[in-house]
Amino acid sequence: MHKLLIVGAGRGGTALLRMLNQMDRLQVVAVVDQRPDAPGILLAQSLGIPADQDYRPYLDEDLDVILEATGDLGEYEHLRQLKKDKTVLIPGTFTRIVMKLIRERDKLIAVLMQNQRERETMLNSTHDAIIGVNRQGIITLFNKAAERLMGIEASEVLDTKVSERIPNTRLHIVLKTGSPELNQEQVLPNQTRIITNRVPVRNDRGEVVGAVAIFRDITEIMALAEEVTNLKDLQSMLQAIIQSSDEAISVVDQFGNGLLINKAYTRLTGFSQDDIIGKPATVDISEGDSMHMQVLKTKKAVRGVPMKLGPKRKDVVVNVAPVVVDGELKGSVGVIHDVSEFKRLTEELERARRIIRNLEAKYSFADIIGYSEPMQQAIEQAKKAASTPATVLLRGESGTGKELFAHAIHNASERKYNQFIRVNCAAISESLLESELFGYEEGAFTGARRGGKRGLFEEASGGTIFLDEIGELSMSMQVMLLRVLQEREVVRVGGTKPINIDVRVIAATHVNLEAAIGAGRFREDLYYRLQVVPIHIPSLRQRLEDIKPIAMHLLRKANLEYGRNVEELHEETWQMLLSYHWPGNVRELENVLGRAMIHMRINERIILPEHLPPLERRIVSTKKEETQHEGSTATSLKEAVEKAERQHILRELAAAKGNRTLAAKRLGIAIRSLYYKMEKLGIMDVQEE
Repeated sequence: MHKLLIVGAGRGGTALLRMLNQMDRLQVVAVVDQRPDAPGILLAQSLGIPADQDYRPYLDEDLDVILEATGDLGEYEHLRQLKKDKTVLIPGTFTRIVMKLIRERDKLIAVLMQNQRERETMLNSTHDAIIGVNRQGIITLFNKAAERLMGIEASEVLDTKVSERIPNTRLHIVLKTGSPELNQEQVLPNQTRIITNRVPVRNDRGEVVGAVAIFRDITEIMALAEEVTNLKDLQSMLQAIIQSSDEAISVVDQFGNGLLINKAYTRLTGFSQDDIIGKPATVDISEGDSMHMQVLKTKKAVRGVPMKLGPKRKDVVVNVAPVVVDGELKGSVGVIHDVSEFKRLTEELERARRIIRNLEAKYSFADIIGYSEPMQQAIEQAKKAASTPATVLLRGESGTGKELFAHAIHNASERKYNQFIRVNCAAISESLLESELFGYEEGAFTGARRGGKRGLFEEASGGTIFLDEIGELSMSMQVMLLRVLQEREVVRVGGTKPINIDVRVIAATHVNLEAAIGAGRFREDLYYRLQVVPIHIPSLRQRLEDIKPIAMHLLRKANLEYGRNVEELHEETWQMLLSYHWPGNVRELENVLGRAMIHMRINERIILPEHLPPLERRIVSTKKEETQHEGSTATSLKEAVEKAERQHILRELAAAKGNRTLAAKRLGIAIRSLYYKMEKLGIMDVQEE
């Protein structure tokens, strides 16, 4: 605690004494003034603080601060000479500054008090009742109108919890949620009907620091509204409702002449007010009978009548009902629905259904041709995955046989006697894909089937669903799929109840998912959900030793399709096939053989090089590779080692005529290590002879 001596007990010293005596960490040791009746002396005595006419007894080592409040320069100089070195001397100018600040504070307090009184006067003068609470839900504002409407005195509720004192209040809820509640009708305990707006009060940082309810008595207004029967007022209200509707509306009088149309009607048909108002009800019909005239004749409503309206012959469905006032027919009103968009969506839905193939898995592992080590490894992984219910992710370039693997995994699993459903995620629009995968409830959208529809996940329950091109899904669909994989349940479009499913998911993609995650096009959490059992299917150029058995299988298949009897490929033809890099993989190989067969004469049995379509060759010789790197000087040991390793691998690939398995054996490394090094050194697609 700091010890302080006040020298001078005039107005300034007295004001400082009042202020400083309230500070916990400051002790006023004495107040000194030559006048024994100075105001500060009397105040100090009343506070139990020593008062004296001589300050010298107090100038000891324990004194921290001397506050000189006399304004006498000589006194200040005398104090400066007598004080201890550690004691801080504050001159009288400080006192004058403090006094000025105190006077300004008093003026400001007076202004604030005046403003507060004016604000209270305004709040109490308003007709609307106002209740305000602070962030703790304590009532801080309760004006006269609130007293009148609630029948409660402000003194009874101020500084109390609003939730405890105000019946049916929701201000504490507005405080909690921070959301306004506007135009809420409510009945008070005294049966007064009010309309209220409850809004949160926020500070400059957007934090909720209170809430205010503003309400007024609408009992009389409601009573008057219920008595309003004037036809003109009703017509104005009806017109406002009709004009604000998104549905096209047409109204005719009892004679069938146009009385009213809204903006939605103009947008739909192209007719303006001048084209319809006062004209016969048939003026807008391009095909069909006037339902207005039929309703006016029968006085019975009609619903769901198809028609064509306007110069553009819009396909619409109309609902028309009679308008009867006091038992007398006054006209009819029609609501028109544009079904051209519904028809387009229905056609797109049908196209989507044709794209989605619901079929039994027809391939097994015996149908997969491949004797190379990479292919055998992929098959072995797939067989192990088939014995588990785990999610499988098939990765590989287009045409490598991902769907073939999906069929085989299903047929080798315990689910082989249940459904196998294939969905091409890239071929269906997002809006249709959601309803097809997850189904929909009745009434979920216009045109929805009565009773709703099961989605493909439900249809595949107990079996397998194959999601091809999973990398093409939108981010919103990825979120939905993630929920299915996590929770093993789906929620239909328009529904709220989750449906449990038991389905095996096999996904496939040619997209680099890691790069897609980095680019923000694919969710990382979905990636790890799919990557339970990843299987990489090697491209054809990575297993050139499989080209011959695959080509012979495709040759037999093409013979059946084209009615031919081709037996073999010429040796030069084989060399050309082996030297090609096959960007389209097996699918491209099948295309090349089919085209070659078409170019052959009917009696030819061997495919010659001239029968093949032009193939783009990517054969880079070892000499060219070495020449390309010749003259370049490695800047580090690592680069020199990589250069030598690259050249050695290229030489062994050339010696093995592109056979990677043989090259790996010659190098004394595993085939996986060879693929890793080739990718690292940038020679994955290079073929050597």
